[in-house]
Parts: sequence; C-alpha cells; structure tokens
Amino acid sequence: MLDDQDRIFTNLYGMHDRSLKGAQARGHWDGTRTILENGREWIIEQMKASGLRGRGGAGFPTGLKWSFMPKESDGRPAYLVVNADESEPGTCKDREIMRHDPHTLIEGCLIASYAMQAHACYIYIRGEYIREREALQAAIDEAYEAGLIGKNACKSGYDFDLYLAHGAGAYICGEETALLESLEGKKGMPRMKPPFPAGAGLYGCPTTVNNVESIAVVPTILRRGADWFAGFGRPNNAGTKIFAVSGHVNNPCVVEDAMSISFEELIEKHCGGIRGGWDNLKAVIPGGSSVPCVRGENMKDAIMDFDALREVGSSLGTAAVIVMDQSTDIIKAIWRLSKFYKHESCGQCTPCREGTGWMMRVMDRLVRGEAEVEEIDMLFDVTKQVEGHTICALGDAAAWPIQGLIRNFRDEIEDRIKAQKTGRVSAVAAE
Repeated sequence: MLDDQDRIFTNLYGMHDRSLKGAQARGHWDGTRTILENGREWIIEQMKASGLRGRGGAGFPTGLKWSFMPKESDGRPAYLVVNADESEPGTCKDREIMRHDPHTLIEGCLIASYAMQAHACYIYIRGEYIREREALQAAIDEAYEAGLIGKNACKSGYDFDLYLAHGAGAYICGEETALLESLEGKKGMPRMKPPFPAGAGLYGCPTTVNNVESIAVVPTILRRGADWFAGFGRPNNAGTKIFAVSGHVNNPCVVEDAMSISFEELIEKHCGGIRGGWDNLKAVIPGGSSVPCVRGENMKDAIMDFDALREVGSSLGTAAVIVMDQSTDIIKAIWRLSKFYKHESCGQCTPCREGTGWMMRVMDRLVRGEAEVEEIDMLFDVTKQVEGHTICALGDAAAWPIQGLIRNFRDEIEDRIKAQKTGRVSAVAAE
C-alpha cells in the first residue's frame, strides 16, 4: 500500500487548487532550474536508473527511449510529442492528470524536452476531452506568464515552447505514428517503420512520443531520486502507477498505488471489493480493452505489473481494470469490443480492414448461438492471421480480446451453440 507522502499525483481527485499557485504549494515546479542545470546526460541516466517503463501500454523503458534521440543535431529541430489521445475503452487515468494536476505534465514536458534537445513540445489531446483541454490550456498560459516555459524557461537559458493540439476523436490517432500524421494535418494513418520517430518523426525531424503519465512523473522522480522510484514494485516493474478500475466493483475509482500490488489488494483497499463478493467474479480485463480477459479465479492472486500479468495470459497495458461479475454475458462483452475495433480500423492494412469486420460478424453469431462449434477454431485461426500482420498494433488489439475469450470461456460459447440447436436458448443470449 502506497503512503500518501509517496504519491506523485497529489490532486488526482481535484480536491485542491489546480492552478500554478496550488501546484507550487504541493511541491511542483520546485528547483526545476537546478534539475535542468544537472545536464541532459544526468537526466537521461536518472530516468534509466529509475526503471520507469512507458505508461501508455507497451511498457518500453522511458530513459532508453529518450537516449535514441540524436546526441548532436544535424540542423533539424527535435520534438517531444505527448500522447494524450486516451481512447482505449476503460482507460481514464490521463484524463484526471490533465484535469486536476496539469502542472505535473507541463513541468515534465519542459524537463523531458530539455533532455532531448527539443525546443518545442506538442501535447496531442483527444477530441472528446473538452474540459481537460481547457484546464490544460489555462495551466500552460499560467506557466508562460510566470516565465516557467517560453523564452529562457525557468531562467535556465533554454527556450521552450509548448503547444496543445486538439484531435478529432479517432482511436487510431493514439498510435504514435498516426498521431504524428494527424498533427501534421494529414489523415490519422500509421506509418511504416523504419524510420522510427527518433530518426524521422514529426515533420521528418527527430521525435519522441510519450504517454501523459510517463512524462508527468518525471519531475518528481528527479526531485526525489531514481532510487526512491525504483524502490516500488518488483525488479523491472518499478515505480508508482495509476490504476483505473471500472465495472462490477463496489467503488469504481482511479487511484495511484505501487506497481506489483496484488489484484486482490487493489480491489479490496480501493474499490470496496467485488460486487456480490469474490465468488461472484467472472472475468477481468486487466489493462484496457485491447488485452485478453482473464478468468476470475486466475486473477485473484495476480500481481498487477508488466511481467506477472503476462504469466496469466494477459498484459498490464494502460492498467485500466475492467471487472465483470457473473451477470455479464462475456461473449456479448467481447463482441462489443470487436465492434469497436472494426469501427476504429483506419483501413490501411487488408488483414485489419477485412479481418476486424469478419471477426465481428462471427462474434455476432456466437452471441446468438447461431454458429457451428467448428467456427470457434476458425475464428481463433483468423485472429492469428490478423495478429502481427499489420502496420500498427490495432490488428493485435482486435485479435487479443477474442483470443482471451476462446481460451478462457470456450465452454460457454459451445454451451450456447448447443442450447440454440436444441431450442433452449438462454434468456441472456436472446436479448
């Protein structure tokens, strides 16, 4: 359990003043100039030592990612782009940072940009986040006015500009290269890699794309020391993490706690337990809608970090925990996700464009039980043909929920098909 004094996001619930004055009273923007004066190499080494892994889903080491940026400029400017296009169903953690603790993000943008020699940073915020954009823009204006960013930021001699770009609400723009395309004013369609953004990203210049939470924790890590941050969680899964728990718990919430907390402790301490008790737990999607679901009995003792959740056949992803009790029609729930991915595919890759629609239509029949048992294996086979054969990870995101369903709840799918054949279709499936 994380102590209050160890929380990085001190205003996650908006109980305190979110203005610059309030942020400074809670310790933000404290000694920022000194951090910058320690130099770029020091900042990157500290980030590596802290063990911070990207909080956007993939879990790539943040310090290592920064070190890919060119050490010497070849004349092209460098950019930091913050991915605030939080469109993964179930995920709502970055929203709270931008709404209630925006200065953590702005200070992080300055330090991270300095470490990568970027004089400009773009925060790309999702189209539906209207109030969040207003709160963030107000905070950016305050930081400019106070001389914390802009010319001679924090009196460090470094010029730094921060821009807030508003997306149009496309899920695909959360993929880093599609986000860059959208920022440039083009259609949000992922690019082929290589080149990677660190070589040629925004406007063909060296660029790093990081998640909101990854950047917002940077100032506190550098103030308190890499060892402090690395002290939470298991090796290779360091730090504190924001979890967003929704679904069938007594108190759905967004909460910051230590990495590697057990699922049981997370639910009992922060969410008041499972609705109807632990025996009523059916399935959990532990990291946002694109990761495979896990059966309730396998989830109770699971550890909430990158490596442990891989062992139970899923992933930490964005740590958006979706809890489902026995009242859930799990087949229908996964169908709904496959419908989402079909709708959000950009259509650039044939396996994704055709496969997402195909998978959704088969799922539609499975919900009603109007299929043959052999089609379950055929559907699994098609998910394997989509997974790993597309430019970006949307194909994987569409395939994994269905794979998780078939691996964990095959008996339910078969029962429904058999019930339909004998005319005993269940009330749930008939809706």
